Amino acid sequence: FPLAVFPLSCVVQNYSWGKVGLESEVAKLVASGDPLVQIQPDQPYAELWMGTHPRGDALIRDNRIPQKTLGQWISDNPACLGAKVKDAFQGQLPFLFKVLSVNTALSVQAHPNKELAAKLHAQFPEHYPDANHKPEMAIALTPFEGMCGFRPVEEIVSFLQNVPELRALIGEVAAEQLERSGSDDPRGVSAALRVCFTRLMKSEKKFFVDQLNMLVKRISQEAAEGKDTSGSNGDLLLRLHSQYPGDIGCFTIYFLNLVRLEPGEAMFLGANEPHAYLYGDCVEIMACSDNTVRAGLTPKFIDVLTLCEMLNYTPAPSSSKIFPAAQSQLDPNVYLYDPPVPDFTIMRIEIPASIKLYLISAMDSASILLVIQGTAVGTSTAAASEMSLHRGSVLFISANESISLHLSSPDGMLLFRACCLL
Repeated sequence: FPLAVFPLSCVVQNYSWGKVGLESEVAKLVASGDPLVQIQPDQPYAELWMGTHPRGDALIRDNRIPQKTLGQWISDNPACLGAKVKDAFQGQLPFLFKVLSVNTALSVQAHPNKELAAKLHAQFPEHYPDANHKPEMAIALTPFEGMCGFRPVEEIVSFLQNVPELRALIGEVAAEQLERSGSDDPRGVSAALRVCFTRLMKSEKKFFVDQLNMLVKRISQEAAEGKDTSGSNGDLLLRLHSQYPGDIGCFTIYFLNLVRLEPGEAMFLGANEPHAYLYGDCVEIMACSDNTVRAGLTPKFIDVLTLCEMLNYTPAPSSSKIFPAAQSQLDPNVYLYDPPVPDFTIMRIEIPASIKLYLISAMDSASILLVIQGTAVGTSTAAASEMSLHRGSVLFISANESISLHLSSPDGMLLFRACCLL
């Protein structure tokens, strides 16, 4: 193809949970990427979508290219994906790359595996729009908080003993079953955990709202008296309750790990892993799917039965949820986040100020490059002219094409590159 490397203009989603105005990393990137964009100071800027999703197909910022969007261009030039990717994913870009700026919690959710996705899509296409799985990975840009996976049993048992309102919702029989389950019997532990969590999520609305109000009142009083409320996870409870008053999701903090990521740290969310993002900015990559099973902290459609049936009830400490990056053997400036699914990989590229010329190497996969910091001029045999790269720039790079970066910033550069390494 004549032009196989080009800049993109990407779609912003203004979901209500997003950070507002220039507090939002999404808004800051968009404003730097395109000086003509006006950022509205009272508008949430939740997600930036870099890909070909029909609800957010990126626009091509090069008027020499006849196609208007990346999705159209790829369907006219499928070889740009790379031979293996094109065959494995039926001529489609297999991932959606995003930036998220989270101000209030996202719903407690999980994503189905392929088998369940196909079944849900066949039964309820209005709620489950496609038949694909949706593994995803988040890499923190700023200190980031989320809930992910079931806590170790001793932590949950400790909350059952310290939070009578929680114990009331689950019931004495289920609570005792979890307390008695031994670490030598992982299947028994998972079964007990499933019963407890399902009892919680299916409790009667009026009953759980009463218990939640009692709990919030008690914690608020204890906090006002200067008492330590950590045994009841008090700070997080009050925060979530202020965001979603009367929502069953407030009680999930007693079951799910709180995971804190520093910039550059990641979490991988496989199929059936319960999670909810709470606060902060991250880049995220996922398989191309919209299948999300929700059960709380949301005004959207919730499907408690499906969620409780599908979850992975394996307890594990929060430290185990941090997904490690591996420094590349070939290039010490590249850190690879390569999860156990074929659909996507992310590279974090940190170019120190001492390097003035850097090669974004060719690979056998189409990729999308996002500039987080630094400036450079990019040249490529597959681009018609040189490209100015700065914070917020997004480039599409066809398979087997490379870009030379001529750096001009005193602090080096930070880039993320999303691709598919089959």
